[in-house]
Amino acid sequence: MNRVRVTKEFSFEMAHALEGHDGKCRNIHGHSYHLSVTITGIPIWDALSPKNGMVMDFADLKAIVNRTVVEPLDHKLVLLEGSELREGVQNMPGQPVVFTPYNPTCENMIIDFAGRIRSELPEEVTLHSLRLRETQTSYAEWYHNDNDE
Repeated sequence: MNRVRVTKEFSFEMAHALEGHDGKCRNIHGHSYHLSVTITGIPIWDALSPKNGMVMDFADLKAIVNRTVVEPLDHKLVLLEGSELREGVQNMPGQPVVFTPYNPTCENMIIDFAGRIRSELPEEVTLHSLRLRETQTSYAEWYHNDNDE
């Protein structure tokens, strides 16, 4: 069997503030995020299948990631549920805010994304890794092998 890794990349804009942070990131600020999603599996070997030769159609992977990660967060402000900023941003009508049960660090978000994406993948496909780039020089990575259940 020949396992193959397939990667699709995504971009979205998002603002956040890190509750309790001891630096500038405690203030509302934004990033242009870049998410790389790598899956692994065995290509389909069925001449009658429209997916012949694919681990997973890039379009199907794109639909999953867009629905579970990009669309819910793109051009949104993301804050910890109990944030001290909650009252102020709720008084700004028309401003899309997402509250999370975790402080929206790059590390916490990538763990969340892994769960969202894994739950939507076909059974024969494994989420191998994620890379969430917050800036040109800063990113977090998640690997399946580091998180075996």
